[in-house]
Formats: sequence, structure tokens, C-alpha cells
Amino acid sequence: MREGTPSLFCIFHGRRGEKVQAVLALADGSIFRGTGFGSSGLAAGEICFNTAMTGYQEILTDPSYCGQIVTLTYPHIGNTGINPEDMEGAQIFCSALVLRNMPRTPSNWRSQQSLPDFLVEQGIPAIAGMDTRALTRRLRNGGAQNAALLVGVKVDEQEALNAARRFPGLLGRDLVQDVAAQHSSEWLLASGSPEQAYQAQPITHPKHHVVVYDFGKKHNILRLLADRACRVTLVSPKTPAAEVIALHPDGVLFSNGPGDPDALDYAQEALREIMAARIPTFGLCLGHQLLGLALGAKTIKMKFGHHGANHPVKDLRTGRVLITSQNHGFAVDAQTLPDVLRITHTSLFDGSLQGMAHKDLPVFSFQGHPEAGPGPHDASIIFDAFVTAMQQYGAAHA
Repeated sequence: MREGTPSLFCIFHGRRGEKVQAVLALADGSIFRGTGFGSSGLAAGEICFNTAMTGYQEILTDPSYCGQIVTLTYPHIGNTGINPEDMEGAQIFCSALVLRNMPRTPSNWRSQQSLPDFLVEQGIPAIAGMDTRALTRRLRNGGAQNAALLVGVKVDEQEALNAARRFPGLLGRDLVQDVAAQHSSEWLLASGSPEQAYQAQPITHPKHHVVVYDFGKKHNILRLLADRACRVTLVSPKTPAAEVIALHPDGVLFSNGPGDPDALDYAQEALREIMAARIPTFGLCLGHQLLGLALGAKTIKMKFGHHGANHPVKDLRTGRVLITSQNHGFAVDAQTLPDVLRITHTSLFDGSLQGMAHKDLPVFSFQGHPEAGPGPHDASIIFDAFVTAMQQYGAAHA
């Protein structure tokens, strides 16, 4: 089955003037054709759709997208270009990009590079001219599946289909080692203001020390901690808990990241040891799932996950509804929660578990992305709750 036709808005050519073609093959046999741009070549991954209307650069550079092909449902992508301040990671982490239209020329005072040039520089293939509505309906109704994108002057549908069916999927895979730093480092940069062209600014008088387990953290997590006068020490995923405890942190954050949380036994063990030391602990996205697993809950692979910037989440303690940014394909099964955990937040889209807290320890988690980037800032108050927990911990141990 072939779907989609090349868009008149996006025509790119090879070195000799040939039109660059692209074919997207899904493991179920669906074939979509369009116009290729970015890097030539073949890329495979689990395909997902993201409904955010802004923030394509932050999405592309989010390490949590490792192993995935990202479809952006908003039709106009690339019109604001690329700039170094909006990078959420050191590079592009998704396998490939799928678009409806792409403007020829970016127009924004912060732009320093076009999206096509950025993709070429990073070696990432992309396809435009896609019927992203048809693709999104297929994923929404049938669930996430493996796919492959082939870009070149000549493309072979069967080659792309074979690659899609060979891809091992995300279930059971530890992808953290592919994206996380393997050495400790310090972070002392807060968010920049519009007057400072949004360039990060150093903090000079930190009040708290936070250790962040880096499973594929986004930079905005670190900036929002620094905004709250936190000095951050980043540690690698397999850092023993004893080394973290020896740093005498005021709090520990387990970050977002890609892959199946059930494959990260080492992270679950570290979480249990840090909780036993009664240090304030915050699990974010993947860290949220790890908290559930560490205390005996189970995780499930979602039908098509949550990827977007308009997800309503209800705080069950206050009744307040937060509009949040989301990016996850796994979730904690609320039916398997141990008695020591209580549910604090649920999704108003599908009722899935979005937040939980330990009944006796200063330990809590959130499934969405309170750091946004892109997305609304409603949930950033969860960072304030983390700071409050650290202040109470510090007062008790003064």
C-alpha cells in the first residue's frame, strides 16, 4: 500500500540536479513516499508522532527520542531555523524526521542555521511532503510500530521495508548507555532572559547541591535547577549510590532518558539505596518509571505513547489541572503500585499514572516533562516542590 505524494512546498535536488526521493516503510507493509532532505541514507527506529506546534529543535535534540523516528504533526516546521541556545542535548538523537511541509528559508532573529543544513551536519535523514494525518491515524489506531526511512536519488521500497522489520524495537532495550555522559561534571548555568538573548547565565551563590543521574537529561532540567539556586553535579548512569551519598547532596534527581526502564537494573538498585539514606529524591519521566520499578511496581509499553506539549494532567491533591509537555512510550502500571506509594497526578487524556509520592520518605516523581522545552510551564512548580523538600531536609540535618 502506497500513501502520500510529494509536496510542492519542499523540493530538494542531489548534486547532479536529480530530485532526492524518500520512502518511509512501516513494518506492517505500509509505504509512504515523499521528498528527501537532510542526510541521504537509511535509518530505522520505532515511529511516533508529536503534536507540539513549536520546539522542533528541542524535540530533535532530546535524548529520550533515541531509537525513534519522529513525525511532527504540525504542518509548518523549520520556519524559525536553528540556534545553539535551544539545544536540549549535544546533538540530534532521533533516528529520522517526518514532516508535511518545510519552508524553504528560515526567518527568525535568533536563527543561525537552517533545519536542512542542521540535519545534514548531524547525519539525519528526513522526508517532507508526507500525509502526516494519515500516518498519525495509522499509529493512533494500530499502535506504535517499527519503521525505516530511506533517502537518496534512487530508493528501494523493499530495502526500507526489510530494515523496518529487522529493527529490534524498544522493549527490553537499555538505550541509556548510547546517550548519557560517562563522566561526572558540574552545571552552574541558569536560564537567560530575553534581554540576554536567552543565553544561559552563571549563578554565583548556590544554596543547594543536587546530584543528577544522567540517563539522557535535557539541558532545561539543569537550567531550571540553577534558576532555583541549585549547584548541579551530573553523574553517569552506573555511578554507585555510595559515591553519590558521599557527596552529601541536598537532593538527587533521576533524569529522563530513552528505552525500556525495566532493563535498567543498576539504576533501580541505586534508587533503592538513595531512598534508604532518606535523601530527597525526584524521579522525572524515565526516573519516574524507575521509582515505580524500584519499589515493586511494573511498567507497561503504551499503545502509542505520549508525545506533545498540550497534555492535561490533574493534581489529585489540589484538583488543579496542569497543561504539560510529554515524551514517553512506557508508563508505570497504576494497578501494581505498592502501598508505600500514593498517586498524585493522572492524565486527563487516558487516565494513565503521571505522578506519585512515597508516603514516608521525601521521594516523589512525575511522568511528564516539567522542564518543558518545548511546552507550557505549568508543571515547573514541581521543581519548587523539590526545592522545598531539600530545604526541609537541610533544616532537619542542620
